[in-house]
Amino acid sequence: MAPRAAVFDFNGTLSDDEPILFSIYEAMFAEQGRPLTQREYIDELAGHSEEEIIGSWLGRDRPDFDKLVAERIARYREAVADGSTVYPEVREAFRHAAQCVPVAIVSGAARAEIVPVVEAAGLAPLVAALVAADDVVEGKPHPEGYLRVLELLGDGIRADEVLVFEDTEVGVAAAKAAGMYCVGITRTLGPARLAAADELIPEIDLPSVRRLLA
Repeated sequence: MAPRAAVFDFNGTLSDDEPILFSIYEAMFAEQGRPLTQREYIDELAGHSEEEIIGSWLGRDRPDFDKLVAERIARYREAVADGSTVYPEVREAFRHAAQCVPVAIVSGAARAEIVPVVEAAGLAPLVAALVAADDVVEGKPHPEGYLRVLELLGDGIRADEVLVFEDTEVGVAAAKAAGMYCVGITRTLGPARLAAADELIPEIDLPSVRRLLA
């Protein structure tokens, strides 16, 4: 049965920005006296919201917590403002998906990070629904974001009719917990870490999306 909706994770999936995110966290955490290695980021933090990442690494009870979150968002927006992290082949695949079914984004990133990039990439008019960190209480791996996007899509679409693209373990876990068909994008963590996905592809491109929506 062909999917009736397609949902994309943002960081590392729609936007190839995990190296940028790491460099931002690396600099910020070093400034706070708690250095972060790339391996630690990939193994422990990738895929979580900025609140989860900053809270788990630096502590949630510090008085400057909100300031640090805002600083992380500001640095990210400055780094990706031109939309170039959404590659041409991904834009082409996203546009094709939008011609076939409603497309949505579910992300642990803040709305203020996602919208400017999607707008700069020329994809904003195609997005039928967006669920960001601002919109949920529980972040991935909890399925709240995916269950929320199902409500927003409406039209009687069931969870098992939704095709999801994710690049992290927590994202795959969230999509599967919501009852959706999840395709793991292996460029961030590699295939072994995404074994719970229904299938794996190295990247999002038109041939893959065309096949998956057929």
